[in-house]
Amino acid sequence: MQFDLSVVVDALPALLQGAKLTVLITIAGLAGGLAVGFLFGLMRAYGNAFMQKIAFAYVEFVRGTPIVVQVMFIYFALPVLLNVRVDALTAAVVAIIVNSGAYIAEIVRGSFLSVPRGLKEAGLALGMPMWRVLGFVIGPVAIRRMTPALGNQFIVSLKDTSLFIVIGVGELTRQGQEIMAANFRAVEIWTAVAAIYLCMIGVLTFCLRTMEKRMRIL
Repeated sequence: MQFDLSVVVDALPALLQGAKLTVLITIAGLAGGLAVGFLFGLMRAYGNAFMQKIAFAYVEFVRGTPIVVQVMFIYFALPVLLNVRVDALTAAVVAIIVNSGAYIAEIVRGSFLSVPRGLKEAGLALGMPMWRVLGFVIGPVAIRRMTPALGNQFIVSLKDTSLFIVIGVGELTRQGQEIMAANFRAVEIWTAVAAIYLCMIGVLTFCLRTMEKRMRIL
C-alpha cells in the first residue's frame, strides 16, 4: 500500500477545523484550570485546617480518577443529578478545568512552599498584609519556579482533549476517526493527525521555553 498524499490534502480542511476546536478547548480549559489550581493550591499551602481538607479532597479525588471517567460523569451523570442539559463542548471544557486544576494546585502548592520562609517573614515584618506578601514577595519567585511544571501540564491537557472522542466532541482525533471511517485510509489520516498534534505541541513548547528564558533573565 502506497502513501497517498492527496488523501491528506483532501482531509486537511476538516482536520484543521478539528485542530482549531482542540486549541479552543485547551485554552478555555487551562484558563479555568489556572484559576482553580491557584485557588486550591494556596488553600493547601496557607489555608486553615478546614480549607486544607477541602483542597486535599478535591486534588485526591481528581488525581485518583481518569479524565475519561470525569468527562463522562459530567456529560452523562451530572445532567441527571442536577436536571440540566450539558452539551459535549461544555463538558469537555469543564473536564479540562477540573482535571488540570487539581494538578496545577499541587504545582502551585509546591512552588509557593519552596520559597524560603525568610521572604514571608520579612514581608510581614514590614507590616504588609498576607495577600500582599503572597502577591508581591513570594508570588514572583514561586511563579518562576512553577513555569516548567506548568508547561508540562499544558502539554498534557492539550493531548488529553483527544480522549473527548468518547462524548462526540469534534476535535482533531474525532475528525480523523470520521474521515478514516469514510475513506478507510488509516495510514494517511492518522499520520496527518499525529503531524498536526506535533505541530501544535511544538508551537506550545517553543512559547513556553521562550517565556521561561525571559523570566530567567528578568
